Amino acid sequence: MPESDPKTDLHYYLQVARGNLLWKLEGLSEYDIRRPLTPTGTNLLGLVKHLIGCELGYFGDTFGRPFEPMPPWLTSDEPNVDFWATADESRSEIIELYRQVCAHSDATIEASTVDTVGHVQHWLPEHRDVTLHSILVHMLAETNRHAGHADIVRELIDGTAGFMLDNENLPGVDETWWSDYLDRLERVAEEVRDAQTR
Repeated sequence: MPESDPKTDLHYYLQVARGNLLWKLEGLSEYDIRRPLTPTGTNLLGLVKHLIGCELGYFGDTFGRPFEPMPPWLTSDEPNVDFWATADESRSEIIELYRQVCAHSDATIEASTVDTVGHVQHWLPEHRDVTLHSILVHMLAETNRHAGHADIVRELIDGTAGFMLDNENLPGVDETWWSDYLDRLERVAEEVRDAQTR
């Protein structure tokens, strides 16, 4: 059985999740990457902007490695300010900042062991002292959660679906199959609803 290194494994999957998230913005207009597609305003570029703050906090501040300059929205009191991009914030600058922040996070990861201790000030007192291992797990979950949001938002925009570029991880079927599949799911849902209302 091959040897496994927890830090290497978690870091690898975090990097995959970051790439999957950015792939969901490729080929879309400025409008489409910004438009809100849920009642809470979820949008593709906002998800990237939010994860900038997460990476900075958890891999920067937590381990005494603050990133400079700090993006101004991170000091704002406005609710959800990190979940959308202003008209003055371009796709390219947000994606480039995300890449820079991820590189900063990667440097923290490389310079630390899984047992390196950090401190998350905004967590409950009994949970504030953490290790790199716990933060890697936390950020892997956080990034994959938002990559999942991006999966759904992108599919709503133009039907593009799948795990990553060149590996959709979806059945190799045609549009007719998908249409029949959706009809089948709708019939089952209606059947269950009707049974419950009898």
